[in-house]
Amino acid sequence: MRRSTSFQSLLIYGLSGPIIALNVWLLSVFFRYFQHPITILSIAAILAFLLNYPVKFFKRARITHTQAVIIVLLITLTLLIILGVTLVPMVIDQTIQLLNKIPDWLATSQANLAEFEALAKQRRLPIDLRVVSNQINANIQNLVQQIASGAVGFAGTLLSGLLDMVLVVVLAFYMLLYGDRVWTGLANLLPSNIGVPLTKSLQLNFQRFFLSQLLLGLFMIITLTPIFLFLRVPFALLFALLIGMSELIPFIGATLGIGLVTILVLLQNWWLAFPVAAAAIIMQQIKDNLLAPKLLGDFIGLNPIWIFVAILMGFEIAGLLGTLVAVPIAGTIKGTFDAIKNSKTDNFVSTVTIGHDSPPNRDEN
Repeated sequence: MRRSTSFQSLLIYGLSGPIIALNVWLLSVFFRYFQHPITILSIAAILAFLLNYPVKFFKRARITHTQAVIIVLLITLTLLIILGVTLVPMVIDQTIQLLNKIPDWLATSQANLAEFEALAKQRRLPIDLRVVSNQINANIQNLVQQIASGAVGFAGTLLSGLLDMVLVVVLAFYMLLYGDRVWTGLANLLPSNIGVPLTKSLQLNFQRFFLSQLLLGLFMIITLTPIFLFLRVPFALLFALLIGMSELIPFIGATLGIGLVTILVLLQNWWLAFPVAAAAIIMQQIKDNLLAPKLLGDFIGLNPIWIFVAILMGFEIAGLLGTLVAVPIAGTIKGTFDAIKNSKTDNFVSTVTIGHDSPPNRDEN
């Protein structure tokens, strides 16, 4: 009897691997086929999750839900217009200048490598950098071709991006108005022991996770911009924004952003790259050790290895969007299964906690 039970367990575990792999592949194919609408819906849902906090704040003033949503929408549109008039043109201008100067920076790096190799030969050091030099030369040619081809469609890409942004804001507005009804209808299709913890887990994980990551990213942008300006780093605002926006990718995003900025500065000025990297790493340590524990808390029961697995699978399925939502989705799944396993849906706790704040009021939804 024991052998039969162990054989059944082995058979179940053996079949689960191929089934999971098949489902991941099907999700990847499905996302690539409907990539554009899924991306817009996902960004709109994340924006609606974030805007739900100010909506709840205005509802405390004893105004209706619709009025609170309209007020938040008007404030959001005002902020977007201000950013579109002030910050966005500066970022676009610096981005164009950076793309135009990267070939020159690569050529300068190639010349520096040649000088270093000549110095090494004078001192009889066995260093051959011809492979690296040839690779840089090939990268220069490819980059120049990509910039030339991308400049033609830049206006169309910019117009398409503006239209997508308007569509995202409109969808987020309707999600704030009618999202609860739609989600309640979908959750009612599931058994109550699954629908209730799934709803609570999804709300807590997505709202708190993205709000925390957004605040951490703003901290990096606000602190690094004056530091880079003081160090006279070229494209200081663009590089600070790059590091701050990379913070949205959990755990590894800030490191990747700092590494990319350091490499770009290294191409132009070797000595400037060291203080840039040092300043960014110091701010990252302050953020990770002082701010992140208070804002984000710990992933209860979610092993860091599974977090990285979730990020890799998210990237494989949906690219950059998948890396952004992989961790809160993994936290939602983990929290839902824990609640189902313990059968304590009334005392459900989010997989992601923020500091020691009390759980949100259930009557606010």
